[in-house]
Amino acid sequence: MSSVAEKLAKKSTRRTSTKQVRLKLVYIDFWSAVKLSFLVAVCLAVVTIVGTFLIYSVLNSTGIFDKANDLFKDIAGGTSDLKSILSMGQVMGFAVVVALLNTVVVTALGAIIAVLYNLSVKVTGGLLVGFTNH
Repeated sequence: MSSVAEKLAKKSTRRTSTKQVRLKLVYIDFWSAVKLSFLVAVCLAVVTIVGTFLIYSVLNSTGIFDKANDLFKDIAGGTSDLKSILSMGQVMGFAVVVALLNTVVVTALGAIIAVLYNLSVKVTGGLLVGFTNH
């Protein structure tokens, strides 16, 4: 009687034929779509916050805000200060608010798209998808 390892070795040396399957996607689970869209939205929120921080840091370290502040003072007068408006706290606070709103909107869009697809399947019959094994 052969061992399990010998049986697996025999199976791995055989050449398997490639099989193709064509299936129709006729339903998208609503809660799965909401969970996936929420996960994508959270990833986008993190990218938004980190990207805003990095861009602000680069612009601040190159001195662009100082030159823009001098130009703003020349145009608006000596009493206005652009640096108080574009401080790190103000910019990051705005980025967090945008990220939170983006999370809500992307999650809602994922839910709406799932519902619209499920409704359109009744008319179109679904999306034909092909699968193979290699």
